[in-house]
Amino acid sequence: MAAFLLPGGIELWIILAVVLVIFGPTQVPKLAKMFGKSAKALKDGIDGKLAEEEEKPAEKPADKPAEKPVEPPKADSGDDSDIPKPL
Repeated sequence: MAAFLLPGGIELWIILAVVLVIFGPTQVPKLAKMFGKSAKALKDGIDGKLAEEEEKPAEKPADKPAEKPVEPPKADSGDDSDIPKPL
């Protein structure tokens, strides 16, 4: 593992001891679970598989209700008595 500059042997034990001292024995399992979920989500994202896509069936165009067309506002009868006139 030294070829890839990854810690191995005693370096790994030192890093684990420092993490244990900083976060405490109760937080280490929570951190490991969080990192595991993050790694799984990253792997699924790279593979193009999102959990939502797998669970949601493909929506057919016939399943959507037809939308009503929007009608333009109707013109007034021509009574402009409430509109102020320019000076």
